[in-house]
Amino acid sequence: MNKRTQQILEALVKEHVKTGQPVGSEALVSRYKLGVSSATVRNELAELESSGYIIQPHTSAGRIPTEAAYRHCLEGLREKKVTGVEADIFAKLLEDKGEAGIKQLAKALAQASGLAVFWAFHRHNLYYTGVANFLSQPEFRESSTIYDVSAIIDRVDEIIDSIYNDTPMEPTVLIGQDNPFSPICSTIITRYRLGDHTGLFGILGPLRMNYERNYSLVKHIKDHLA
Repeated sequence: MNKRTQQILEALVKEHVKTGQPVGSEALVSRYKLGVSSATVRNELAELESSGYIIQPHTSAGRIPTEAAYRHCLEGLREKKVTGVEADIFAKLLEDKGEAGIKQLAKALAQASGLAVFWAFHRHNLYYTGVANFLSQPEFRESSTIYDVSAIIDRVDEIIDSIYNDTPMEPTVLIGQDNPFSPICSTIITRYRLGDHTGLFGILGPLRMNYERNYSLVKHIKDHLA
């Protein structure tokens, strides 16, 4: 993929993550400094569509990224520093590393990410929060996905149990077909060590998530848990 095509794809992914709506060439040209005309962007979008990176979900001119597009953008994933305000909130909550304190930390992470957070204090003690955030995502409001999303919530305990021992001790992004929760979702997950025991936590959301920001949130908390 050449530099211009990659720039257009990254802009489309960024815009779709922000709005949850299909993205057209005019929106990309007006909101991002691409340095090319709408006609050029349309040609590039046609190429990206034929290559399987984007699809046109309806008869409108807008396109949305496919799993392949997110995977491509993840290749350049970089950790960013969390904001000072968030770092202060997390630091205060991390003063209490008992179960009650960790539950408040999980709630703060759900609020910061705008998604669902699951936290296993050990293999058979699971807490999750932010389910309303998860269910409110635009792609999960469609009738065709409501049953699938409900089934994910019902199976969180058994899914966590099945992946607990194999989850790495560093934040890992599991997207689409690689995601044990569902191919319509993505998760950023990590195990951690606290004293004599290990735990596990992560963020669960749709494919359309801000991976860079959410990875950074998980990494920050994991690094400060010890």
